[in-house]
Amino acid sequence: MAILSELRYPTTRLAKILSVVLALLLFAVVSVGTVASIVLYQIVRPSKNASTLDLSLMMGHPSTFSFKLPDGTSREGWFFPGLRGAPTIVACHGYQSQRGEVLTLVTALQDHQYNVFVFDFQGHGSNLAMTTLGYRETGELKAAIQALSSRDDVDQKHFGLWGADLGAYASLEVAMSDPRIGALVLDSPYSDPREMLQIEVRRSGLAVIPLVERATDIGFRLINYQYRQQQPATAILPRLKGIPKLFIQADDRPELTNITAQLFGRSPDPKQLVRDHATYSEMSDDDRHNYEDLVLGFFIQNLSPTGNLTH
Repeated sequence: MAILSELRYPTTRLAKILSVVLALLLFAVVSVGTVASIVLYQIVRPSKNASTLDLSLMMGHPSTFSFKLPDGTSREGWFFPGLRGAPTIVACHGYQSQRGEVLTLVTALQDHQYNVFVFDFQGHGSNLAMTTLGYRETGELKAAIQALSSRDDVDQKHFGLWGADLGAYASLEVAMSDPRIGALVLDSPYSDPREMLQIEVRRSGLAVIPLVERATDIGFRLINYQYRQQQPATAILPRLKGIPKLFIQADDRPELTNITAQLFGRSPDPKQLVRDHATYSEMSDDDRHNYEDLVLGFFIQNLSPTGNLTH
């Protein structure tokens, strides 16, 4: 008690110095915690307005399709019909994106007789909950596929997945546990949501503050505590054996480019790796057309819309 009293009301020179040091440490801890909290909040609640597209005016005659999520709530997506009985490709948007931003890819796939489904992950579009950068979104994608497999106008046993960063992570995780996934296109995937968190913290420019990156990681793990046992994708990649995989690297995202290369290197065959100079959402019209031809060609080769599967 005497020590505490001396620190609160210092009378000696040493006690005064210690009091100042402790006060500075406390201020530093509070400051780092505050900055980390702000950064984390901005990352898990990305600012992206909901799409205002009118479904009745879209080409391809899409319809709304709702499915139940693991927590009992419902999520609505857009189903674009292709050839009756053809496989369905689920296009999974990336972080800070939404379903409306992948519609040109959807059109390219639908024009070649595929059924295509798109929806907004939580924290994006009209879904205001926090994003978990892939943990909970994996369950959302699983639920969507399960619901789609109950339709009588699709191939209930064969699905394809295309995903970008967040969507690529969810697609990767689902493909490792769902035998209905017949082909997989992964654009700038990552192995663990914490990798994406680190990338976004560094992009904020505040990672230069000592301990902010570490504090943000701790906060992210706390709010996603239920997923603490989740293994990085690299630990279970052998489960993808036999599933055709196309990995795409975007040169304008060097951190994800390196992670994509690592995932490709550790993945079992069959697999392909290609490089592009820009992220899909940032491409010019010509580049996007070439990109969509690449993705379409991969799906046609490995997941035929007419049912003549090659694997």
